[in-house]
Amino acid sequence: MLVLMGIPVKGLIALELRWLSLKKRVQHHYLANMKISTRFLLMFFVALGIIFMCVYQPAHLFGMEFEVRVINGFSNNSSLPLVIWCISQQDGDMGGRALQEGDDFGWRLKTNIWGNSHYLCTMKWDAKRRSFDAFKVPRDSQRCAPLNKCSWLVKEDGFYFSSDEVNWKKDFSWY
Repeated sequence: MLVLMGIPVKGLIALELRWLSLKKRVQHHYLANMKISTRFLLMFFVALGIIFMCVYQPAHLFGMEFEVRVINGFSNNSSLPLVIWCISQQDGDMGGRALQEGDDFGWRLKTNIWGNSHYLCTMKWDAKRRSFDAFKVPRDSQRCAPLNKCSWLVKEDGFYFSSDEVNWKKDFSWY
């Protein structure tokens, strides 16, 4: 019988095999628990992100529909129309229109998941010219609620905004 440091070699081998078996079981248990913890944390953060998006800006996550309308509110411009030209990243060039007194130009849009839907319009009347954001998600997703309607009334002294076309508030002037 072979003896090493007073312990039979056969016993050392058996002890080493038990140690390796125990080590393997501990490592397997640790890795399994680590995988579960990692999965749990990943699911937790994904769920937290979805909840944050729903609470912070639901329009960003699901895409909401809005109606945008620009109305010629001049009191007397029958000889000189109000010209409007709009573009967006989503719809591209929407073309130009010549609006007589009381005429309007409108469209429906659905916000994208990234929350960067943006519609830019340029207005021209006589020597006056002004570009403005007809719709921009960060600004308009809340102020156009609850009807999801964004209306602009263009007058001689400036641009008025309303979400119900009853209560108008001057947003800015021509210059």
